Amino acid sequence: MIVSPSLLAADFTRLGEEIDMINHSRADWLHLDIMDGVFVPNISFGFSVLESIAPICQKPMDVHLMIVEPEKFTDRLAKLGAAIMNVHCEACPHLHRNIQQIHDAGMKAAVTLNPGTPISMLEDVIADLDMVLLMTVNPGFGGQSFITHSLKKVRDLRQMITRTGSKALIEVDGGVNRHTAQQLAEAGVDVLVSGSYIFGAEKPKDVIESLKAL
Repeated sequence: MIVSPSLLAADFTRLGEEIDMINHSRADWLHLDIMDGVFVPNISFGFSVLESIAPICQKPMDVHLMIVEPEKFTDRLAKLGAAIMNVHCEACPHLHRNIQQIHDAGMKAAVTLNPGTPISMLEDVIADLDMVLLMTVNPGFGGQSFITHSLKKVRDLRQMITRTGSKALIEVDGGVNRHTAQQLAEAGVDVLVSGSYIFGAEKPKDVIESLKAL
């Protein structure tokens, strides 16, 4: 299992230490949630924080843009060294063009679906994607409860990927803990994003290790 700890749940008074912990863990990526207070009802952090993180982060940066007009920041993210640029289907009326722009900038292209958005929205672009992120809570805030219907959505997306021959990974974000992670792994998930469960643990490296083993 690929594990991408969500920095949103980190202790920002100890940000350097938290990044160092991730660097020395078995985490595969670092998940970075950028919120604008428009597309989602919250504001997280922006490019000043990303610019501080980029030089010290030794893991590929998995950047999730919960914002309107994400295409404005494609080149800027690429220059920062982001490995994955993740945009919301709901925020991109020209989704195919956005995917092309991400690839042209040298990053992997991922598209996120909110809990109420059907996977059928991806039929015409699934072959072009490197990853699909399914939100298993409503985006905007950490620490929410897992939406159980998401398990069926994962299984349906896995069938679509198999049917179309897509190489896209399935990533999930929201309410991931010991119990839900096992269910998600069985449903066919490739990448687990986890925030509070990892950063709130007494031994976060051990939690990461347990998720990797699924």
